[in-house]
Amino acid sequence: MSFFNKLKNRFIKNEEETETYKEGMKKTRQSFTDKINDLMARYRQVDEEFFEELEEALIMSDVGVSTVMDLIDELKFEVKRRNIKETNEVKDVISEKLVEIYYHDDDETVEHINIQENELTVILVVGVNGVGKTTSIGKLAAQLKKEGKHVVLAAGDTFRAGAIEQLEEWGKRAEVEVIKQSAGSDPAAVIFDGIKAAKSRNADILICDTAGRLQNKVNLMNELAKIHRIIEREVPNAPHEVLLVLDATTGQNALSQAKTFSDATKVSGIVLTKLDGTAKGGIVLAIRNELNIPVKLVGFGEGINDLKKFDAHAFVYGLFADMLEEDEDHQ
Repeated sequence: MSFFNKLKNRFIKNEEETETYKEGMKKTRQSFTDKINDLMARYRQVDEEFFEELEEALIMSDVGVSTVMDLIDELKFEVKRRNIKETNEVKDVISEKLVEIYYHDDDETVEHINIQENELTVILVVGVNGVGKTTSIGKLAAQLKKEGKHVVLAAGDTFRAGAIEQLEEWGKRAEVEVIKQSAGSDPAAVIFDGIKAAKSRNADILICDTAGRLQNKVNLMNELAKIHRIIEREVPNAPHEVLLVLDATTGQNALSQAKTFSDATKVSGIVLTKLDGTAKGGIVLAIRNELNIPVKLVGFGEGINDLKKFDAHAFVYGLFADMLEEDEDHQ
């Protein structure tokens, strides 16, 4: 059975999830599929020129130069090993290798949120202004509450005008409590209050918002280090997750933001927003391969239920869905 059909069989059991990724990745898929199909039409035989153009097509999808070079090397090796001559047969190998690149040698549970049993889980959320950080916190809180968790939010972004009010509004929508101080307060003090409140209320999860932009990288590092110290002191082994929110539509700029925040704090996972609004969804693979940070959640819309747990198989299915259907039509 081809890898395409394995993907199809895996996700046909959950048609709602299949459709979410298929619909949400429409722009990326159309851009990617058009380039691949154009290549297949112009090159019937696999040769060096075909690989050069494939390399360019992948880079244009923001898969990342380093990741693309690795992928092309792997593809050349597999094509030779399997004695593949026709370009049409390469599609299956590409999809297989994209999943392998994402997972490396890791267990496939890397994208799950690390929730502690019978003790307070602290999730720190970081990211620049405008990427959908506060919105993502609200959606995550709603999702966790729906799973039966008692969630509290801490409004640690005290610098941006309106940030506290925005988080409060999401708190109302998700029906969770928001711990806050006045604008301009010390963010670490707000997080401290949040921990105390979460403990006193026997909460399961505390989600902490943080400032999206400080004057420079040194300020950012110092502020996050201070917050880390407070959390570690009050809750052993916390924070249990440091989630970095990135806007998928910014492509390679998202990669550079990930590098900056990784220097400032130990990022454990990515929340990738606006994946439905970009043709550059390949950034998922670039982040995973070049920074070794898993994407844990993806945003496919504005609604409170539009934040989904990331699944690399579903992602690759969403990337190749049109080709899958074409193959079925030809059978």
